[in-house]
Amino acid sequence: MLLLLPPSETKRDGGEAGTRLAVDSLAFAALSPERTAVIEALVRLCADDEAAIAALKLGPKQRDEVERNRRLTEAPLLAAIDRYTGVLYDALDASSLDAEQRRFAGRHIAIHSALFGPLSALDAIPPYRLSHDSRLPGMPLKRHWRAAVGQALSEAHGLVLDLRSEAYTALGPAPDGSYFVRVVTEDADGRRRALNHFNKQAKGQFVRSIIEAGIEHTGADSLLSWAADAGIRIGHGAPGELELVV
Repeated sequence: MLLLLPPSETKRDGGEAGTRLAVDSLAFAALSPERTAVIEALVRLCADDEAAIAALKLGPKQRDEVERNRRLTEAPLLAAIDRYTGVLYDALDASSLDAEQRRFAGRHIAIHSALFGPLSALDAIPPYRLSHDSRLPGMPLKRHWRAAVGQALSEAHGLVLDLRSEAYTALGPAPDGSYFVRVVTEDADGRRRALNHFNKQAKGQFVRSIIEAGIEHTGADSLLSWAADAGIRIGHGAPGELELVV
């Protein structure tokens, strides 16, 4: 079972003293060449503040993000699930997971970064700034990542739930047979529509519930049966999709 999550723009500072990025230690090790190429391109870009601000679409008060990127190979590390912040990760609340729950997350959660490609939830990474729509000179991210990430994800076994935004699915497709999870709301007449404002919160709470249950679902039937018992409304939507109703 694999749950594919998006990253977040915001990231927690700091990390474990004495640690430094080791690209070859990250999950999906076949992506090491692509990761190294993006890291080197980003560090080169950030040697020029103004060019980096434009390419990364930063505001005038975000110059510190450029310095973050310049230092990303030297900065101390945190597990990816702790590094990312924002609505989804606040709802997931990794800091309150116990040791076994964190191990479960490490086995079954991948966070898809524009800088690193998919990461295990427990992969140790530095703070950085790079988004799916950032412009690295001579390296369009979609073209750089798509085939390699698609190949890496194709090796996942069992149930794959894709909770990424569509912008990140463009950086690497989920494998055949996976399910894209769409968050919807339902009105009094049973009509459903996509939910935007609480989309990330709902995904974070859903993933948290899966971690707490600690069940490795082998297919959609197992997941849906468990969800019904847990009071979570999720079911089949369009082909290849599950609808999470909130």
